[in-house]
Amino acid sequence: MSGKGQEEPEQRGSFWRDNSLTLAFGTAFLLVLLGQSLAGHAEFNDQLTDEGLQPIGWGDYLMSSDFAVDVTENWQSEFLQFFLFVFGTVWLVQRGSPESKELHKVGTESDREQRTGDHAREDSPRWAAAKDWRQRVYSRSLGLVMGGVFLLSWTAQSITGVAAYDEQQLRQLQQPIGWGEYLASPDFWNRSLQNWQSELLAVAAMVILSVYLRQRGSPESKPVGSAHTATGVEG
Repeated sequence: MSGKGQEEPEQRGSFWRDNSLTLAFGTAFLLVLLGQSLAGHAEFNDQLTDEGLQPIGWGDYLMSSDFAVDVTENWQSEFLQFFLFVFGTVWLVQRGSPESKELHKVGTESDREQRTGDHAREDSPRWAAAKDWRQRVYSRSLGLVMGGVFLLSWTAQSITGVAAYDEQQLRQLQQPIGWGEYLASPDFWNRSLQNWQSELLAVAAMVILSVYLRQRGSPESKPVGSAHTATGVEG
């Protein structure tokens, strides 16, 4: 989530340096996912023990609906956050924030500004130069993919959620429910909404705090000496 800045000539370095942001966060994701699986496995076995049932192995827990619903409910909220932010920042602005586009650029902008159609350059993506459905799709591809992953992960959450819910119901000798009934249940909406509110709060906080606070060298921040009213300026 960052504002627009001027493009500079690309300076290629090593593979590790040029992809360090993706590699660092990808590695951190895998380590945290591993940690979650270990902690979740221990907690799940504690619940089974308290109910007088036999604990399960770590591999079995990884294949369980309990682990799957915990993972997917977090994924769907993250992709919802970015889907809303990508589309929302087309029309919505915040004076002074590097997370916002410049105030006079509200909307989808002109072909010249977006370098599409006749204004595409030699190094522009091929579909940016097209003048048919390919350009329309490609010009919205980031938001569409984010929205698509959100819907897929939310659907996965609902499927794994009802399986985990019914498993708990059976352990307590209660009647399981169907998928449609689960979609209207407090459990499903509590899992969804508690994640959505935290993601929306984080975005709102980042947008407004970046108006007045700085982080030297970060593209998520304005240059340290920029005025508070400077909008869409990267550090």
